Order: sequence, then structure tokens, then C-alpha cells
Amino acid sequence: MALFGADRAGATSRGDSYRLSFGGAESNVATGLARLGTRAAWLGRLGDDDFGRMIARELRAEGVLDASIVDPGAATGTMMKHRRTNHRQSVHYYRANSAGSRLDPRDIPPAALSSARHLHLTGITPALSATARATVESIAAAPDRAGLSIDVNYRANLWSATDARECLAPLFAHADLVFAGLDEAHLVLGRDDLPADDAVRALVDLGAGEAVIKLGAAGAVALVAGGDPVHSPAIAIDVVDSVGAGDAFVAGYLAERLAGLTVEQSLVTANACGAFACLSAGDWEGYPTRSELRLLADTEAVTR
Repeated sequence: MALFGADRAGATSRGDSYRLSFGGAESNVATGLARLGTRAAWLGRLGDDDFGRMIARELRAEGVLDASIVDPGAATGTMMKHRRTNHRQSVHYYRANSAGSRLDPRDIPPAALSSARHLHLTGITPALSATARATVESIAAAPDRAGLSIDVNYRANLWSATDARECLAPLFAHADLVFAGLDEAHLVLGRDDLPADDAVRALVDLGAGEAVIKLGAAGAVALVAGGDPVHSPAIAIDVVDSVGAGDAFVAGYLAERLAGLTVEQSLVTANACGAFACLSAGDWEGYPTRSELRLLADTEAVTR
């Protein structure tokens, strides 16, 4: 989606200026992977408009292969990030009947499912429309597809908790790896009394081979089927903008697991990527490159 971010805190009605960029969970993850040196592509629908062309151009500039479909009959979706105070912001989406909401199973080339090493989906896409949901379900059930990860990414303004659970819980049985916040894990599981260790076990019990629960400032916990929960602490930072941090975390974890690293090593990178994302305004602009990952551990303030 095209993203308009307020330049400063204040009332939106007063007409402050906005910075144009792009955002969206799946494109954020693709961008994060590319910055870490992992080849990534993004497949979706964009409108035949300036916003769509901007998004395609910016993805390519970040090293992401743009496999988007241009829809001449619908506009590119947009989102606006308002900052009423320096410590509180809200995000508003305008994507009803957008090009992205018209995603259809026929848009997915069979070669994309069989040739990719890994596919990543989120719970946002199936909430957009019946055809978008059918697309996600067909990808998950495809017999010859690559590995699959799913991030819950629940959006209450798109669908109810009941609808999300009815869609996502069956999809987890097809997934090799699932991501969720603790509240999102409770949503999918249909109970809110589980601590993180029990919740991550329950997600694996749904059929996923591996599950990760993002705990924000408390770090994260991961579990591979048949193993024990692995905990990793977050990195203490001064947060500027937390939107996109979860996607950065996912990108960091996926990059390392796809490279053959352990769960423990992958969580360290994931937490570092999430921390970097919070240090800059914007959905993905603060995502680190591979060489920057060590910077949060450096004590030297100036590099020469």
C-alpha cells in the first residue's frame, strides 16, 4: 500500500504535511529479507496508478523482485499514520475494493509455488476479500509448493476474532512455521489463559512444524515440534516508531532459518531486526543490512 506518514505530531485536521512511502506486512518482510542479503520477491496486485508505480519502483530499489500484477480496474490501497502526540500514533487503512483486495487464485503462477524456496503469508490477506482468502487457502493447500510460513497479523478492523480463528487455525496445519504475538496466539487457539510457553506448544499442536511467539519488549519464544521452548530477550532501545517491527522480526528469523542457523541464532537476529525497526520512523526504512546487525552491540558512538 501507499503510506502517508505525518511529519510531526499534531491534529490531522490541521493539515500538517505527510511523507509518501509504502508499507504492508508482506512487502515489509520481503524488504527486510533483501536487506539481509536473502533473495526475495513480492507478489500482489497494484493499481495502474502513480501509487502502484511508486511501490513497484521502491521495491525494486530495495532489491526485491517485483512480481506484482497491475490491475487497471482498481486503485492501489493506501494507509495513513497519524501522530497525535510524540508518544502515540494511529494507523488508518483505505483498502476496501482496492487492487490488493481483488487478489485471486488465478493470479498465482504455479511456477511461483514450485520454484520458490519458501513462501510467506499473513493473516491480513485473507481478511481483505473472499477471493483473497481463497488465494491464501489455495497456496497453503498446494501439493507442490515450497516451504510455508504464516504470520497471524490480526487486524480487528478487517474481520472478527471468530472469523480470523476459523480461517487461520486450519491453515496452520499446512505451515512449516507460524508467527504470532501472544494475544494473536490466544485468538487462534480460542483461549486467553495460556502463558507463552504453553501457547507456543499449542500452536505447534495445530500442525505447524515450528512456532514463534513475539513478546515485544519481553523478547520472543520459539519451539520446534518435538523440542523445548527457546527464549531470547529483546534489545533495550528508545522507541521512535514500532510499526513494522514485527515484520522486521519475521524477516530476521526467516533469513537465518533459511540459511541453516539454529533457532537460538535466528531469534537473536530477529530481535535485533525488530529493535532496528523501532529506531526510525516508517514501516521498513530502519531495517538493518547484514553488516549493521552488530551496531546495537557496539559501544563506540562514532565509526571511522
